[in-house]
Amino acid sequence: MKNKIEKTNAMRILDQNKIPYTPFTYDDTIAISAVEVANILNEDPKQVYKTLVTTSKSNTNYVFVIQGDKELDLKKASKACDEKYVEMLKSKDLLPLTGYIHGGCSPLGMKKKFKTFIDESALAFDHIYVSGGKRGLQIKINPSDLAKVSQASFTSLEME
Repeated sequence: MKNKIEKTNAMRILDQNKIPYTPFTYDDTIAISAVEVANILNEDPKQVYKTLVTTSKSNTNYVFVIQGDKELDLKKASKACDEKYVEMLKSKDLLPLTGYIHGGCSPLGMKKKFKTFIDESALAFDHIYVSGGKRGLQIKINPSDLAKVSQASFTSLEME
C-alpha cells in the first residue's frame, strides 16, 4: 500500500459531505477483478463491489453497484429504473460519459449525476469497498453512507 494518496473526485465528494471512508491503494497491474482486489485487501470478495453503467431504450443512463463476483440481472435492473430494458454501456463510451475508465469507475464523482442503485446485499455489511475513481484505488465505506451521498436506492440487482 502506498502512503500518499492523491485525492480523486469521489474522495473530494466524501470529504465535502463529511462521510467517513478509508482509501486503499494497490498495484493496478496485478489486480483487475473484484475478487483479485479482495485478495489484495485481505477482505471477503462479497464486500468488494463494482460499478456498472447502463443505457436504456430512452437513452437514459443508470449506475448499478453490485458485488464484484456477481453479474447484473438486466431484468431486475430494468425494473428498478422503470425501463423496458437496460443494457451495459459500451466500454468505449464509459470515459466520455462518466470521466472514468473501465476498472476505475466509482459510483461517486462522475461527470454528470445518474440515478444510482446499490444491490441490497450491501446492507449485510458494516462496510464495503468501491472504486475510488481510478484503477488501483478502493474506498472502504459504510453502504448506507454511500447510498446517502450518491442518492442511491437499495434493491435486488444480482443474478441468482
